[in-house]
Amino acid sequence: MLLERLRAAPVGQAPATETEAKGRLVRALVSVLETLTVEIGRLSSRIEQAVAELPDGRIIMSFPRAGRINAAQMLAEIGDEQARFQTFDQLAAEAGVSPVTHASGKRRGVVFRFACNHRLRAAITCFADNSRHASTWAAQHYARARSRGCTHSHAVRVLARAWLRVLWRAWLDGKPYDPQRHSSAVRLTR
Repeated sequence: MLLERLRAAPVGQAPATETEAKGRLVRALVSVLETLTVEIGRLSSRIEQAVAELPDGRIIMSFPRAGRINAAQMLAEIGDEQARFQTFDQLAAEAGVSPVTHASGKRRGVVFRFACNHRLRAAITCFADNSRHASTWAAQHYARARSRGCTHSHAVRVLARAWLRVLWRAWLDGKPYDPQRHSSAVRLTR
């Protein structure tokens, strides 16, 4: 396809030697890109297979639009040692989806959490943003946050925290996501 478009491109005014050299360069780059594309496909398959073989990987992959790469990122950052997080709130703080409250005397402020695992926050918010296109509950949760005046990124973090609560329950139970089974965790996020 790309080679056909390049062959159909208008002829320029450059000398033939320059045109031939640029043509060889482009063909070499296309060859490298084709090789990289094949290798990326192989690596993606290996990642998907490795995630599917892990018990926690099957749990994360069961969520709507989790995706193999995103599930692998979440699994790598959360880890498989459940004792690492004693509570959901600890996991939410590590993931950067719970705000920080500053209070002193009569003043109280709630601000964005900067100190967290940034890779985990990126993975969980990417999953949350994607999930709202496949889950009506997620879309409604996101829409409610937006209607309260949250920006897109804030609403995605709100949704990510809600999904993380459901993920936490599934992780503790050791069972894949099932909307019927995890409806009580979903109700907690309303």
